[in-house]
Amino acid sequence: MDIKEFIKYTKKADEIMIEALANTGFSIPEANTLLSHVLSAQHIWVKRMLNEQPEYAVWEVLPPEKFESIYVYNLALLENIAETKSLDEVINYSNSAGNVFSSTVGEILMHVCNHGTYHRGQLAKMLKQAGFAVPLTDYIMLKRQGLI
Repeated sequence: MDIKEFIKYTKKADEIMIEALANTGFSIPEANTLLSHVLSAQHIWVKRMLNEQPEYAVWEVLPPEKFESIYVYNLALLENIAETKSLDEVINYSNSAGNVFSSTVGEILMHVCNHGTYHRGQLAKMLKQAGFAVPLTDYIMLKRQGLI
């Protein structure tokens, strides 16, 4: 599997999770905070790769009504970056604490996708504990269903 496939998976899995939270009426505050973090982090990494300033902070709580538009924006840019940038291009950036690092585009894309997978697992647990249906976001399940 290449990084473009991992981005496709991330796109579909995020879409499913946003829909699942919307079906709760965004009634689980901790889940809204965590999904905000996922979307903010995607945004920050995209902006780092484009050498632009991010609009959101890493733990900024976003309004649920903006989740979908932010997700669409982030994933469109991630797909574009995967198509147009060399995976070996080195990106120099500072983290939220001001520490300077260098990573390749490929490493960053892998991190962004993996970060989302990690937190979608936490979101699934929150949904279950709150008594809501847990959506299937496993890669192989989505692949079998032809969703990616």
